[in-house]
Amino acid sequence: MSEPTFKQRARYWFDNTMSKGTKALIGWLTVITLVLTAIGALFLLFTPDGDGVGGSLWMSFIHILDAGTITGDTGGAASMIIMFITTIGGLVILSSLVGVLTTGLDAKLEDLRKGRSLVVEKDHTVILGWSDQVFIVISELVEANESEKRACIAILADRDKVEMEDEIRSKIADLKSTHVVCRSGDPADPDDIRLVNPGQARSVVILTSAEDDPDAQLVRSLLAVTQGGELNCHVVGAVSDGRNLPAARLAGGRAAHVVDANDLMARLMVQTCRQSGLSVVYTDLLDFGGDEIYMVEEPGLFGRPLSQALHSYRTSSFVGVLTKEGRCIINPPSSAALQPGDKLILIAADDSAIRLDGSRPTIDESVIVARAEPANRAERTLILGWNARSRMILEQLDQYVTPGSVTDVVTDHPDAADAIRKIGPTMRVQGLNFKEDDTTDRVLLESLKPGSYNHIIALCSDDVEPQVADSKTLVTLLHLRDMAQRSNSRFKVVSEMADDRNRTLAQVTQADDFIVSDKIISLLLTQTAENPHLSQVFMQLFSPDGSEIYLKPADHYVRTGVPVNFYTVAESARRRNETAIGYRVAARAQQAPSYGVHLNPDKTQQFMLQPNDKIIVLAED
Repeated sequence: MSEPTFKQRARYWFDNTMSKGTKALIGWLTVITLVLTAIGALFLLFTPDGDGVGGSLWMSFIHILDAGTITGDTGGAASMIIMFITTIGGLVILSSLVGVLTTGLDAKLEDLRKGRSLVVEKDHTVILGWSDQVFIVISELVEANESEKRACIAILADRDKVEMEDEIRSKIADLKSTHVVCRSGDPADPDDIRLVNPGQARSVVILTSAEDDPDAQLVRSLLAVTQGGELNCHVVGAVSDGRNLPAARLAGGRAAHVVDANDLMARLMVQTCRQSGLSVVYTDLLDFGGDEIYMVEEPGLFGRPLSQALHSYRTSSFVGVLTKEGRCIINPPSSAALQPGDKLILIAADDSAIRLDGSRPTIDESVIVARAEPANRAERTLILGWNARSRMILEQLDQYVTPGSVTDVVTDHPDAADAIRKIGPTMRVQGLNFKEDDTTDRVLLESLKPGSYNHIIALCSDDVEPQVADSKTLVTLLHLRDMAQRSNSRFKVVSEMADDRNRTLAQVTQADDFIVSDKIISLLLTQTAENPHLSQVFMQLFSPDGSEIYLKPADHYVRTGVPVNFYTVAESARRRNETAIGYRVAARAQQAPSYGVHLNPDKTQQFMLQPNDKIIVLAED
């Protein structure tokens, strides 16, 4: 094959130059402008109207840039012809320049729309992935960042950048001081993840995707974001299948805090079904709208018993201790001393509200009572519905109920029968019965005699769409409410909702509590992203071992019907080796948004408790 000719080489070089984009095109137009200016000036020098080299160059240049200049020319025919030709060349150049700039601007806007530019932020929060959880996470981060002058959230998802921004604006009206930046890319691709600058981020939140195997996406994202070991922030995420938890933690390494979403929700469902109002307490602790959990170092209390820390804060509630070794102890013995380096775990409305109160707490000994807890009895639990968490719910129930207890499961879920046959022999304490039927059938519900059960759990089925599942649950709850009204009795019902928007509709059913799993998990991830030590706190609270949150009868602690302050309630609980953090007014249990729950009250304010009211405490049982 023969060597390329000079013309072919020149054409190849020119094509490569032109392919470099808008900058190359503007460069060529500049060169052409200069060449045309020089040619026009050269010809003008040979006419009587030529005004030297400088004047001729200027005359040629302004005719190229401004076509209207030719209307003021008064020279001879030769110079007029030269300037006319120069002006025509200038029109071609300018029109080409306008076209190039327009095309370049369109290309730049399209490039910006793709969201492929680097996020130059520091101490920001990175969100990898996209689901309905993203709006809850953003809303909570906006509340958390309200005191900051300028905060940033960077989102990377395999979606169009503009569509993500439009959806965020439609769902979250006010971002306050938080700036949200969206980028399009694969949240499991290390190169794409670099666009959101995780190396300088404060935390990384990985959301569960909507694909068939979301845990596989989570593991790949963990591997991608921790690649190279240069990450200085902590990473949080949740697996939907507990069997994938070890792999996810290995992928994330020491920087990752990965939780089992189904296991957590099963624990919360069991605790809540046994204690009405508990989900309200957890939601208040998990979101940033009310009270949150803070960890503070208080040198003034070092070496002193924790009972003093319990009464040293008027507007904050003592929960436990974070030791200098990084271990969380919930509801520690009040006689234990606070060691140097330890931090107090407190509930407060804001970190600015945490202040030591030097005054002596006012404790009214005359209203403190010491009523013993009644012995635990065998319980009957009814579970209506079935989903992926049902097995774990039964396993958790088996750790709480006393011998002789029975749980009945009623559902038409196609996987339930086989699962029950496998689970039944593993139950150590409770008996397990199964009935395959439609839980929306009124005749069936009446035959079950729901009034004979201590607890009723209504679960959302996962074999249908979330809205359909919520609709079936609502029908079941409406039947239960009507049956309770007709029999003049009350069923203790806890219901799971797939979509938080349906919780408002479900209020008319007057169920005792509602659990929205995606919302709870999103809140937990957000809290952990802000403070990784909170993961230990909530894991302990959700566990049947150690101390958990209980709502116990108020008349076991103080006399009812008389004014009392919370210093006195807290002292009464301390004498029972418990830690009081609030109370619930039974008369307001159906009133949103607090549903009668008063968490972390001002300890000096007087209030009056009734026999049906509850004290919210941290206790071992």
